[in-house]
Amino acid sequence: MSTPTHPRDVLFAGEKPFPALPAVDHYAGSEKLMRKALALQQELGPVFDLTCDCEDGARAGAEAGHAQMVVEIVNGADNRFGRVGARIHDITHPHWERDLEILVGGAGPRLAFITLPKVRSATDTAAQIARLRHIEAAAGVPRPLPVHVLIETHGALREVWRIAAQDGVESLDFGLMDFVSGHHGAIPGAAMKSPGQFEHPLIVRAKTEISAAALACGVVPSHNVTTELKDVDFIRRDAERARREFGYLRMWSIHPNQILPIVEAMRPDFSEVEEATEILAAAQDVAWGPIQHGGRLHDRASYRYYWELLQRAQQTGMALPQAARSRFFAN
Repeated sequence: MSTPTHPRDVLFAGEKPFPALPAVDHYAGSEKLMRKALALQQELGPVFDLTCDCEDGARAGAEAGHAQMVVEIVNGADNRFGRVGARIHDITHPHWERDLEILVGGAGPRLAFITLPKVRSATDTAAQIARLRHIEAAAGVPRPLPVHVLIETHGALREVWRIAAQDGVESLDFGLMDFVSGHHGAIPGAAMKSPGQFEHPLIVRAKTEISAAALACGVVPSHNVTTELKDVDFIRRDAERARREFGYLRMWSIHPNQILPIVEAMRPDFSEVEEATEILAAAQDVAWGPIQHGGRLHDRASYRYYWELLQRAQQTGMALPQAARSRFFAN
């Protein structure tokens, strides 16, 4: 009997597969906070990424030392899951290229991604990606690193579709604070927190455009951080609104208290997970031809939806049905 074909090998033949990323991107700027986050990641599993911040986290004049510290973090034994990336300085900063040289040269094979802040255009993004690829080649890095791009300037929002379509871009991240600041007081400070961040028309426009561009180009839209640090229900509601109203599949965290509420908000309903398992198992049994389930016809178009839903469930640490574990996630 032939081995059943796995959905990843059949459902996206000839297409760009959608990135499978954890639901939380946790930022840390100091060595102490980075190590604390890695300890939590070991406890919870790879349900969140850690981004080591070489932009806001580095003191002026100490950029090289900070980047070298991040290299040690990425290469260290505590990085068990390989889900640690780094944010470099923006393209106007004199150290951004040196950031890449230190990070990629020192830890390229183990970096999960590179984040580019404050790009002003698709041209900025392309220039930084080109430099990244050159440094990777010089360092002998065996794979091109995924790139996450922060959309937080007027120019980046204007060209967000071109940015999302560039090779290597894996995530578009909305930078709410810098975006609001760039409006010179025209957007009130209350719009930096909830409920204003979900209601002010200029911010709603930005969030919607970023999410639409990302999803259309096969890129993960990542929502800005919530400013609430202690109220778990408040944090969860923010994440739920980002997911349900704006289509964001991932969200920033800046405090350990925020991680689990965001993960919980990004999880699919368990009833959908059960349905997805039944549909995909039946489809696998007929070599991914059309099936009927619950009186409805399903084919590869719906199989792709349900497979991505199962992946999100697995990435958020949900307890999967036995059939899903044995058929699709055994390894």
